[in-house]
Amino acid sequence: MTLLQLIACVGMTAGAFLLFQISPMQFTDGLFRFLTRKPKNIRDEINEVTKRKKRSFLRREIIETQKVLAMTGQSERFPMVCMVSLLLFVLGVCVAILMQNGFLIPVLALGLMLLPFWQIRLTSVHYRRNVAAELETALSIITTAYLRHEDILTAVEENIDYLNPPVRRVFAEFLTRLKLVDPDVETAIEDMKPKIQNDVFHEWCDAISSCQYDRNLKTTLTPIVNNLSDTRTVNAELDYLVAEPRKEFAMMVLLVIGNIPILYFLNKDWYAALMFTPVGQGTLAVCAAVIFFSVARVIRLTKPIEYKR
Repeated sequence: MTLLQLIACVGMTAGAFLLFQISPMQFTDGLFRFLTRKPKNIRDEINEVTKRKKRSFLRREIIETQKVLAMTGQSERFPMVCMVSLLLFVLGVCVAILMQNGFLIPVLALGLMLLPFWQIRLTSVHYRRNVAAELETALSIITTAYLRHEDILTAVEENIDYLNPPVRRVFAEFLTRLKLVDPDVETAIEDMKPKIQNDVFHEWCDAISSCQYDRNLKTTLTPIVNNLSDTRTVNAELDYLVAEPRKEFAMMVLLVIGNIPILYFLNKDWYAALMFTPVGQGTLAVCAAVIFFSVARVIRLTKPIEYKR
């Protein structure tokens, strides 16, 4: 009976979309834009900017995902991510209803809805590491050439073929601007800075700009580039330290989830008490909430260390 009611609910929802001529993509895009809207009054906006008032958890996750997609040049994927998130939300509600567990409905719905956003944040970690690794190589060879020529245009031009995306694209645009648009080196460097979100790169750009007025400042370039090597070494040590705790966390989650079907074969009375009594259903909801909360904390705590100016 419950399954038939769910099917009827899905059919009514699909009919509403067809009746009002609204596509699922438009609906999810409008919904998540509503969730990330700015505060209505100036006081709340000032408190948010000055960090006196924190954003809601859901809004923080959505805004962080938008920043990651913009950083990786995939902003057009945001509506699709929102749609997948909404589908997982509905899936969580359906699973909890089929399990006849009212306590589990908000937990599964919210937890599954956040999975796409967490996945995007995990991919951003690998992206930042790849960019940092490529920056280390690019800035090293360009700095070496600049120390020899004392001309940033020549240094970039003779090494552009050795660079890889996305760093190559940034320096290629820098060369194109200087050769075909505007020969002002300082302005070109300032325009190049925000194209890569890395504090070492920003500091290197500032140092290169300063070198245009005082050539003696070129000795500061090598120590700046070395910060990337130091950060990579620290992150390698951090990965080694957290690898075992991360593995233990994954094993514990699998054990908690796997104990439920195992309990069915060991003792059906205990299984029935867990699945169909209020105390057992509340216990399942608490366990699910702890798992989702722990996943969020693990993702936040195991992100790589970045150099800050």
